[in-house]
Amino acid sequence: MSRVCQITGRKAAVGNNVSHSKRRTKRKFEANLFSKKFFWVEQQIWIRLTVSAAGLRTINKIGLDAALKQAADKGYLTSIKTLE
Repeated sequence: MSRVCQITGRKAAVGNNVSHSKRRTKRKFEANLFSKKFFWVEQQIWIRLTVSAAGLRTINKIGLDAALKQAADKGYLTSIKTLE
């Protein structure tokens, strides 16, 4: 599975390492991702999501059900692993 947040769609960005002499070499800025279990109250099941720190804040702010609907509408949510 690729390293993409299932809630916000955040993924690795590309930038430069800049040395003291200002030489630039390409590098990746990886997303701050976690694999977390959540209890989805509306479906009465446990699910496992790969979410970024920003995705965790989104879930805390608007709730899991609303965050999942929002991610599905935007196309970020590929699949949900259920833990029954």
